Amino acid sequence: MGYSRWKVVAAVVFALVCSLSPVDADEHDHTYTDKEEVVLWMNTVGPYHNRQETYKYFSLPFCAGSQKTISHYHETLGEALQGVELEFSGLQIKFKEEVMQSTYCEIELDKAKRDAFVYAIKNHYWYQMYIDDLPIWGIVGEADENGEEHYLWTYKKLEIGFNGNRIVDVNLTSEGKVRLVPNTRIPMSYSVKWKKSDVKFEDRFDKYLDPSFFQHRIHWFSIFNSFMMVIFLVGLVSMILMRTLRKDYARYSKEEEMDDMDRDLGDEYGWKQVHGDVFRPSSHPLIFSSLIGSGCQIFSVSLIVIIVAMVEDLYTERGSMLSTAIFVYAATSPVNGYFGGSLYAKQGGRRWIKQMFIGAFMIPAMVCGTAFFINFIAIYYHASRAIPFGTMVAVCCICFFVILPLNLVGTILGRNLSGQPNFPCRVNAVPRPIPEKKWGTLTRTLKDTRPRQYVEFCALRFMEPAVIVCLGGILPFGSIFIEMYFIFTSFWAYKIYYVYGFMMLVLVILCIVTVCVTIVCTYFLLNAEDYRWQWTSFLSAASTAVYVYMYSFYYYFFKTKMYGLFQTSFYFGYMAVFSTALGIMCGAVGYMGTSAFVRKIYTNVKID
Repeated sequence: MGYSRWKVVAAVVFALVCSLSPVDADEHDHTYTDKEEVVLWMNTVGPYHNRQETYKYFSLPFCAGSQKTISHYHETLGEALQGVELEFSGLQIKFKEEVMQSTYCEIELDKAKRDAFVYAIKNHYWYQMYIDDLPIWGIVGEADENGEEHYLWTYKKLEIGFNGNRIVDVNLTSEGKVRLVPNTRIPMSYSVKWKKSDVKFEDRFDKYLDPSFFQHRIHWFSIFNSFMMVIFLVGLVSMILMRTLRKDYARYSKEEEMDDMDRDLGDEYGWKQVHGDVFRPSSHPLIFSSLIGSGCQIFSVSLIVIIVAMVEDLYTERGSMLSTAIFVYAATSPVNGYFGGSLYAKQGGRRWIKQMFIGAFMIPAMVCGTAFFINFIAIYYHASRAIPFGTMVAVCCICFFVILPLNLVGTILGRNLSGQPNFPCRVNAVPRPIPEKKWGTLTRTLKDTRPRQYVEFCALRFMEPAVIVCLGGILPFGSIFIEMYFIFTSFWAYKIYYVYGFMMLVLVILCIVTVCVTIVCTYFLLNAEDYRWQWTSFLSAASTAVYVYMYSFYYYFFKTKMYGLFQTSFYFGYMAVFSTALGIMCGAVGYMGTSAFVRKIYTNVKID
């Protein structure tokens, strides 16, 4: 559907008011009176194995019915971003009024039109339609066994179920197979049959769901397996850390009773030795605080959207999930400003305005940059995924007039309420040298070192930040990779994801596992007298995204039949955005949990 001037203005107005309330997919209230107009929308057409590669329905030389005007369609931002291209079919359909098979138009099939249909049939093109927001799919045509002759389905047989004054079911049967011969006229026909149905309006989308897939035993087993991993990991971490820290506290308490010479000759390794540097500001605090703020916002958005999806069944409305996510992201901008601004103030940062801008536009710039790059490819392919100019204006208005002001409010609150560096330990003026960590066999350096402590000391020699970062994401990824398969399948194949209870459990499990892993890694790092824990804790948790992106390669090549430049760039582009956002969220969760742990252990130790 082309965008005229008034649609651009409407998009801008939508951007200004979208922060007030989310918008439904259509203004229609889904109730009809007898003989009231029912609109059949033609959406998109495209190859079956490339779900995201879609084109306008009338990009193929189909013809439309005689009726030209309708009165109740409004496109939302979510629909525009998802490439929903609803165009009126021109077919006359009225509520409870049956239509016998009748011709609504004729296709004058010249050679160019025939070639277009043949190409679509060879690539297994399907088209999608909507009646009262209920999706309908049909195939363009088929070829004979030898692939030499191609046939077009010309008869759309619609059967619509109703319950009271609501439509609850729609079925399409394609008939009328006609061989494609150049320079002929092909009549297109349709019929409408109404039948009474016992399906409740609230349950009308159940037929599109696939319980056997999403509630398979493997899905339940993966959740149970991840839950058992959480119990084991939390118990193990609690036992090891409490036991180890108890002994460390006892040893350090005994050291308080020694004189200076005995203390100097004693065991000098351990996390207490870096108490004067552990709360030193991280390197590149502006970027670091912006990442933490953005990660906290992404976590808030994920949590809220999942809860809303569990309550409202957002999959029943076109584009409602994306519209809700955009609305929630804009509304939670103060979360970004609060956590990012307060952390930057604690680390002594002074360019807080620059930090605010970077934090506010980091995620939108990444998403929009990827989307606009893919948009050029979509425009080249004339695909419906091409983002209209009015939608670009709407997104920019949301960023500048909603996200930025709310982020400013959050930044000011964060700096004023929790921006003071109230660390339990004083930070030394001169940084402590970090001991060199060597690979290979080590010899004992202290004669009075006990064997258990020596083994632990040798193990810590291998705790380089780079090693921690590479290994830190393995367990978090292991707790979610089964769910990743179901999420990928719902987005890249013809499945509707509706088990948001599973997704909520997986999100909780991911956060717990991430925090536990980063705490253990940070404890080992501090025991190696390496106080560079801020970036290490963030990157070790964020490395989960690297494994997710690697898994996306496996899924693309072994679980899909996608092909072509457009689909490949679309898949790997948006998978990079998804993985990066997931990594930022996991990094922020890992850092926040580790920060609380570090503050706790240094608060309970007496520091001279």
